Amino acid sequence: MNNLRLAMRMLRRNWSAGELRVLLLALLIAVASVTTVGFFADRVQAALDLQANELLGGDLVVIADHPVPGEFVDAAKAQGLTVAQTRTFPSMVSAAERGVSLAEIKSVTHGFPLRGKIRIADAVGAPDREAASAPEPGTAWIAVALAARLDLKAGDTLQVGRAPLKVGAIVVREPDSVLDYFGIAPRVLMNEADIASTGLVQLGSRVTYRLLVKGDAGAVQRFREKVAPKIGRGQRIEGVRDARSEVRAALDRAQRFLGLASLLSVVLASVAVALAARRFSQRQLDAAAMMRCLGASQSTIFGLHAWQFLALGAAACLLGSLVGYAAQAVLASWLTSFLTVSLPLPGPMPAVRGAVIGLVLLLGFTLPPLIRLRSASTLRVLRRDLAAAEPVSLAAFVLGLAALSGLILWQAGDLKLGAIALGGFAGALLVAALAGYGLIRLVTRLRSAAAGPWRYGLANLRRRTGASLVQIMALGLGLMAMLMLTLVRTELVVKWQQSLPAEMPNRFAINIQDDQLAEAKRYFASIQMATPDLYPMIRGRLVQIGERKVRGADYSEQRARRLAEREFNLSWLDKPQADNEIVGGKFWEPGTTSREWSVEEGIAKTLGIKLGDTVTFEIAGSAFTAPVTSIRKVDWDSFKPNFFVIGSPPLLKEYPASWITSFYLPAGREEVVGGLVQRFPNVSVIDLSAIIAQFQKITDQVSRAVEFVFLFAIAAGLVVLFAAISSTQDERIFEGAILRTLGASRRQLAIMQLAEFLAIGLLAGTIAAAGAVGTAAVLSDRVLGVPYEVNWLLPVVGLLVGAVGVALAGLLGTRRAVDSPPLQTIRAVT
Repeated sequence: MNNLRLAMRMLRRNWSAGELRVLLLALLIAVASVTTVGFFADRVQAALDLQANELLGGDLVVIADHPVPGEFVDAAKAQGLTVAQTRTFPSMVSAAERGVSLAEIKSVTHGFPLRGKIRIADAVGAPDREAASAPEPGTAWIAVALAARLDLKAGDTLQVGRAPLKVGAIVVREPDSVLDYFGIAPRVLMNEADIASTGLVQLGSRVTYRLLVKGDAGAVQRFREKVAPKIGRGQRIEGVRDARSEVRAALDRAQRFLGLASLLSVVLASVAVALAARRFSQRQLDAAAMMRCLGASQSTIFGLHAWQFLALGAAACLLGSLVGYAAQAVLASWLTSFLTVSLPLPGPMPAVRGAVIGLVLLLGFTLPPLIRLRSASTLRVLRRDLAAAEPVSLAAFVLGLAALSGLILWQAGDLKLGAIALGGFAGALLVAALAGYGLIRLVTRLRSAAAGPWRYGLANLRRRTGASLVQIMALGLGLMAMLMLTLVRTELVVKWQQSLPAEMPNRFAINIQDDQLAEAKRYFASIQMATPDLYPMIRGRLVQIGERKVRGADYSEQRARRLAEREFNLSWLDKPQADNEIVGGKFWEPGTTSREWSVEEGIAKTLGIKLGDTVTFEIAGSAFTAPVTSIRKVDWDSFKPNFFVIGSPPLLKEYPASWITSFYLPAGREEVVGGLVQRFPNVSVIDLSAIIAQFQKITDQVSRAVEFVFLFAIAAGLVVLFAAISSTQDERIFEGAILRTLGASRRQLAIMQLAEFLAIGLLAGTIAAAGAVGTAAVLSDRVLGVPYEVNWLLPVVGLLVGAVGVALAGLLGTRRAVDSPPLQTIRAVT
């Protein structure tokens, strides 16, 4: 206890020196960046858990892409469970003289929902209430978005296919879609009894069937055990524990990405902690040697300084958690603006996680200086040149790096992803270090061209190579992140948008039937629009590759498992489309009589399909087998209908198909869609501009969140700069005193400092600009597929921000070296 009180008094005395403040600030930023993401993710997870049953609409649900077998319903009723069924599919709806809109039709049986309540209103903005039951036959309940789009209220008529339905209510909240922010089309809820009269469910319709059950937990579990062995292709069972909605998966990916972004600030903060702890130990060596002379043991000295670091660590973790809690509110307001569910308050675990990260950083990077202080020689009281050194100090420093590596792997949440992140960080730091060292050597060789204090300032770069290199690396990476998140991101998005064709298809029409083809072509001709290309589409499931049966469980990659379990959209063509390139094998000739498959190269690689393999697809119970004779590369950015798998005409032509097309609709010609839907009620027209707008909205919000998290990295970079400047503070002050004694003026000392930090800023800006340009070129070529032209604004901005920012920060941080009286400084160190 006495040691603790003495340690706190020493902490108060040492606080004014500066390095402990740097250490506290670095830890605070690291903890704040991690807890910001952690608190937000915890809120989303809590929302999903609290409303888990409502997300399903029942206690258990069987989902299928074909009607649920009657034996499943009988098995549920045999267990005494309450049952409800739904069908969901996209279609166009219309209101007289008010336009048309794509909607998601959902038909429900009596009793839906089994869990949760539907809240309805009579008009948009009107008070809402709980619905007593599902929609009655002859009525439809519509989503707020659809009501606003078509200016509908309760009592109006909505045309759904061939059936005119009375709008019974406006749906304010539906239990099993509270988090469906990826739903582009607004919902239309109707009674199952009305589906037949709409004429919408036909061959080729994309329908999702659900069987929902509710009851005693034991009965639900017995039902699950009974039907699980009977689950076939295209079917799955979901309960509260294993429901993985698109929202949950998307937010999980966003959380990991934001978590990795926050790790950059942790990495930079660790550098600042190491520098601050090193300078602290250097300043405390004399005091430690004196305490040794007065009889203090090594354990006592170690304990006194360890208590100081632990107190700082506890304060940093507490303050960092508070900052993270406040910052996550901003992050949540950005990322949840498109959610229709309120987020509960976060739990304490993110703060615990942040505290663990902060304390691990503290332990890993303050242990070497603590060992150094413990072993301070008593002779240092007489000889200042004596310094403590133990082989274990190097091992402790390696322990710090190992701790940091462990934190990166832990924060990533996945060994492979963590290893990639760790390798990426290490590679970026290595490249920055090599580039920085080379630039330092180049600048110091050119110092002969400078005169007076400018030359001396540039020489300091070489004399303090280690400190200068750390500053250049940290600032270069921070500036590069800033450039990528501001100038480069905007530039790449604009170039991608400009690369798209002026009349790129912006509407898809699906579910056109064979007997409607001629009439559809006449319709486009009658409105003086070019008849778009029409492609047959048949849904089939991949069941065999060669002699190997295709099962999702046989694949380790998640995408491969999904593809193995889903149905494919197949087509048949005489010749490849213009936006398809044959990259392997040979496409069949027009008029061929052979049975062949052509496979898209990405899907072939994912599923392990090779040229010459015999592939079997099952279509409505019939098997279609043929060899793969060509591999295609598809330009998916063309926004034209394309298919993963295409068959030769003899293979699929005789099988009934629905047809799909895409076309460009100029602004102001919305009546074209209305006329098409009125003439063909079963046809669904998808507005791609709405999908692109929704995608851009989500992308913009997530990128803004990433920018927000990167603010911590920039702050950490500035702390590293201050720590690096502080680490050479004593040397600079003594050097300044000697130069002042030899006749140097304060102006000359200021110019020397300005020359050094101006060079550091220019070098950091050079690394940042080069890294941003290189990364942008890779993203442009590999991700967006557009040629990249170097934006010369990047180097200019990088150099200016680096030079001016670092020069100002350096002058402010080293003003004591210029202002300290020479006599006082020399007396203090002699």
